[in-house]
Amino acid sequence: MINIIIAEDIRIVRNGLKTILEQSNQIKVLACAEDGQKTYDLCKEYNPDLVLMDFRMPVCDGAKGTQLIKNYNPGIKVLILTTFDDDKTVEMALSSGADGYVLKEMDEDTLVKAIQSTVAGINVFGGNIYKNLLSKIYLTEDSEIQLTDREKEILTLIAKGCDNKTIAKTLFLAVGTIRNNISSLLNKLNLEDRTQLAVYAIKNNLF
Repeated sequence: MINIIIAEDIRIVRNGLKTILEQSNQIKVLACAEDGQKTYDLCKEYNPDLVLMDFRMPVCDGAKGTQLIKNYNPGIKVLILTTFDDDKTVEMALSSGADGYVLKEMDEDTLVKAIQSTVAGINVFGGNIYKNLLSKIYLTEDSEIQLTDREKEILTLIAKGCDNKTIAKTLFLAVGTIRNNISSLLNKLNLEDRTQLAVYAIKNNLF
């Protein structure tokens, strides 16, 4: 069972989301809030698996709410659910620590899958958001940076959306070894997270 909190300032939308998500036998809505500050307070009370966070809200918006939550407990996933897909809003959300970014135009089943994927550790980006992010990252493999075959294999599996456990099983390695290899790759390529590793793999034709 995935325990979530909904942050949405419009009551009818908030209640609608709660009704839709509770139809799934894998999701439990613990509470709802109308701004980021109240969502943060609820997170301290309930410690949910995920927060479904609207972005533009009065008093305390999604960016600030996400920062508060991530500073309190980085393990709580935050999935932004909004109608805005402009570059500035997306960048603000990701820099605040959001784990995914999807649009309200998606259907119910897709939203449930997005929640499940985010909780599983997979960064989810809906609509054209991923394509826009990809087009802005012009990473090319520097001739001085030599990747081993093992590093290329790991990058390819990350680009496919595999988590550490799956990568370890595929390559017959320990999960700790994969974790260390990923940390080494982040330092080696001067990147910040798995999403950028996936983009790197795609841009350099490793995937």
